[in-house]
Amino acid sequence: MESGRAVPGDATKESSFSPPPLAPQRSSSSSSINKSAHRSSFVENLRGVPPSPRSQRHPSLTQAAIQDLLNNPPTAKNNDPRFAGRDWTEISIGELVSREDVKWVEMDTSVEDTTMTLLKNSTSNVVLIRENTSSTTAISTFDYNDLNAYILVVVGLAHPTEELVTICNDIGLKAQARVDIPVRDIQPICRKESLVTLQADEDLLSAIELFASGIHRILVTNRGSEVVGVLSQLKLIEFFWNESVHFKAIDELYPKLLRDLGIGSQRIIAVNAESPLADALNLMSQEGLSSVAVIDNASNVVGNISSADVKHLTSAASLPLLSSSCLHFISVILTERGTEKGKDSFPVFHVNPYSTLAHTVAKLVATRSHRMWVVESASPSPSAPATPLLGPSSAFPAQSPAQPSVSGNHLTTPASASMSGMILSGRLTGVVTLTDILNLFAKSSGLKPSDPSEQRARRRRSSSASLRPSIDGNRTGTDIRTDFRRQSSVQRD
Repeated sequence: MESGRAVPGDATKESSFSPPPLAPQRSSSSSSINKSAHRSSFVENLRGVPPSPRSQRHPSLTQAAIQDLLNNPPTAKNNDPRFAGRDWTEISIGELVSREDVKWVEMDTSVEDTTMTLLKNSTSNVVLIRENTSSTTAISTFDYNDLNAYILVVVGLAHPTEELVTICNDIGLKAQARVDIPVRDIQPICRKESLVTLQADEDLLSAIELFASGIHRILVTNRGSEVVGVLSQLKLIEFFWNESVHFKAIDELYPKLLRDLGIGSQRIIAVNAESPLADALNLMSQEGLSSVAVIDNASNVVGNISSADVKHLTSAASLPLLSSSCLHFISVILTERGTEKGKDSFPVFHVNPYSTLAHTVAKLVATRSHRMWVVESASPSPSAPATPLLGPSSAFPAQSPAQPSVSGNHLTTPASASMSGMILSGRLTGVVTLTDILNLFAKSSGLKPSDPSEQRARRRRSSSASLRPSIDGNRTGTDIRTDFRRQSSVQRD
């Protein structure tokens, strides 16, 4: 990783990735981005222009017709003729995976090269690790959770357990000395679930039962134990969403409300919008989470930060973002998305109890997220539906005057709201995960998956009681974590 004119998040354009020599200092600076790197989008240039008279026209559909669409959402359009007329329980796992999803590195490959391989593998978001080039057996993996843990260690912001302090210090010293660090050396800090494999000719019932129990990823092998694909929870959810027209038992679940299905959890962990980004990354690393809700002081959801967002921190110029606020980091992500795609987009990561399962799954598929945050919402009425239908192609709605806008490198909000979440969402009350939905699918098919909380407990990192406030002691069930960095840090010579 080299300093210079690198733009945060532009890691694929870097010639190499290496950790910084020193941990960043807490700064009042609100941005580390070279403002000249921002290209105004077409939408951004039109801000302030009076609305078109066409926007005042009456909709072509009556309210009753709109409500009917909400109650009976259309099915996805990406149907694969291979699955037409087939029972999903008889479809083999191998039909859903591809060898292109399998990317290998060896145990002695540097973390730098492994990271670049990960950034290029957008299909499965994981790199498989083997002992040597002649092996076809995975002995570990490297994903964005591992990259997150590694970055926190090399910048001195991790909170390792006592037995890992020496290992973390050694990694940090090697990083400062610009010494190549093999992925073998960082395995102790990359705590993850056990590798689970299934053969390609096994049916989807085997996979869904594992996923419903909390397993996130399955390695698919052939009869010779060679890995031929990677199946994830998200990939299976996408399959059920796109092919639901063929699977009546699952298709019948989509129009039902989350409230009536009773899925999800009220035990949630969130981070305050004004907390440093390092707090959110530490929170995900310690709790084994792939994403965390970002809330304001009134517990309104203002955004979402996922472990995959650490790809925005793989250039030296972006590292000061670790000490900036979570809300600012969200604005940076939105700015970069607008620059890359030529338009502003605001992914929606929340639903409410009156959202249908179809609405929720569509958002998960479109945002490629592992969870949707459930927010408070009034009961829907025929004249004002609580949540609009979002199909896979429309979960990034066009900017409206009521939504926050990105100006330069900063997130701006309407004058009537102190924070964007007050307009965009509501008070955080729960969470619905891919595991919850696949658990529902499994039980509706007569399966009896094990309790997913057992897997969640295994993924949680060990930490002292002082760094892990009790969830049960919070009346709302929301555990808000702040000030990690001020409570503990790795000490180095």
